[in-house]
Amino acid sequence: MALTGCLLLLLLCARPVSAVTMENKILVVSFKKIGEPCVHNVECQSGCCTTNSLNPQKFCTTQTLLGQCLPWRKPIGYSCTDKTECSSNCCVTNNYNPFLFCTPRNIFLQCLEWRKPNHDHCEDHTECRSLCCLRLTEASSPRCVRRSGLLARCLPQ
Repeated sequence: MALTGCLLLLLLCARPVSAVTMENKILVVSFKKIGEPCVHNVECQSGCCTTNSLNPQKFCTTQTLLGQCLPWRKPIGYSCTDKTECSSNCCVTNNYNPFLFCTPRNIFLQCLEWRKPNHDHCEDHTECRSLCCLRLTEASSPRCVRRSGLLARCLPQ
């Protein structure tokens, strides 16, 4: 009896154990592999049980190089409410409506806000793609205009 206990202990130490349960006085060791459904981290061989899609069902997933279990994040184009929901960590509007979407980062790893095209009404330079918001006449409301001049300044035309 002591020998079988020692052998069982060696078996448990030799392999990563994710869940150990007692059923009818029999020790049961379960190892769920990557991709198998789970509820808790301890059920998985990798030690990570997270969602891997918009489906709320959790599955065993791999750990990062630093041993972390990262949750699945939405790909580019999906709607979002916060940047932490997106794989790119960018959640901004991409047109006139107030809805936010996961967007890619630029080559400088920045999240760029959508800006109004030329001839749209504006209140501030930062609203425009050209970063130039001017009144074309004294009586008109400000509009986004292209930059002009030799040094591409925001000058009235």
